[in-house]
Amino acid sequence: METVMIILIAYLLGSIPSGLWIGKWFYKTDIRQHGSGNLGGTNTFRVLGKTAGLIVTIIDILKGTAATLLPLIPFFADSPVHPLILGSLAVIGHMYPIFAGFRGGKAVATSGGVVLGYHWPLFLILIISFFIFLKITKMVSLSSMIMTIIATIYTIIYTINTGDYSLLLLILIVSIFIFYRHRENIKRIKAGTEPKIKWI
Repeated sequence: METVMIILIAYLLGSIPSGLWIGKWFYKTDIRQHGSGNLGGTNTFRVLGKTAGLIVTIIDILKGTAATLLPLIPFFADSPVHPLILGSLAVIGHMYPIFAGFRGGKAVATSGGVVLGYHWPLFLILIISFFIFLKITKMVSLSSMIMTIIATIYTIIYTINTGDYSLLLLILIVSIFIFYRHRENIKRIKAGTEPKIKWI
């Protein structure tokens, strides 16, 4: 029973459509009808502005962190479910949220939250890398994909030194999902039509 509960909670945490709810509650706007139609932080920045975008991004990160840290709750302390599996369920929930018709975001922020909850030094490296490449390219999508490559390289080295194959497996799976979810962005990048940000 505890195992079923913790799995369900992890998915539901990820399913919280922060971009949709904040847009509707505070801006009377359904961001699915604007911009890229995506529920993530990037489209929220584009449609609703910096404040809303930042709030949504932080919430999306914390969804992954919260799911990963669920075993720290005494009730779930004996759960046999690995923290990274719980984090992965939150990522799936973010991409396919039950509260938003299974149409969600691209999982970058929530995946980062999982990393934050499990191995914070990698999260710090990824945040720094993301903003460096964002400053250079002005493209959130490209910076996000570069960040996944950095995460993969770091995790391979980390795994060789520690034998923690669970983190490597997560990073590889999430990287595949992130590139898949960015397939339209890749086409636009190649065509030179990918939108660029102006706030950094």
